[in-house]
Amino acid sequence: MLFSFAAQPNRESLEVVYGRYADMLFRLSLSHLGVVEDAEDAVHDVFEKYINLSPEFRDGEHEKAWFVRVTVNRCHDLLRKRSKRSHESLEAAYDIAHEDSVEPEVFRLVHSLPEKYRTVIVLHYLEGYSVEETAKLLRLTASAVKMRLARGREQLRAAIIIQTRPKA
Repeated sequence: MLFSFAAQPNRESLEVVYGRYADMLFRLSLSHLGVVEDAEDAVHDVFEKYINLSPEFRDGEHEKAWFVRVTVNRCHDLLRKRSKRSHESLEAAYDIAHEDSVEPEVFRLVHSLPEKYRTVIVLHYLEGYSVEETAKLLRLTASAVKMRLARGREQLRAAIIIQTRPKA
């Protein structure tokens, strides 16, 4: 990624902000897009937008919410573009050892969830945000996040049961 890490007046350096959010945004993008290169592009685009807009934030939570929201929106844009053209298989994404704590098969199952469940599961379980923090980041109520987590877990549970059944 080609960024100039020059310090900006009255703002943290881009290097500090990038270090704070890049890994999380990459994992979030990868969970949506399923292709490493597309996830890298999405993160690059988000930081390019950050540089060009120079948004002002009320606090750290506002900043974090902005990065998450812009990343999710960019992933949606890329998915819309992808649906209009042919693309390669997603198998390459499943070979990634996702933070060594998530097995590739689990990542594949999470990636197969509908977007609204996938996003809350990634933010809550993989990124460690509380229900309330996830709700703020996604502009949802805490009860909506809890419901999406419950439904997402149920879908994951069903997928695991189907996979572990012995073949007849």
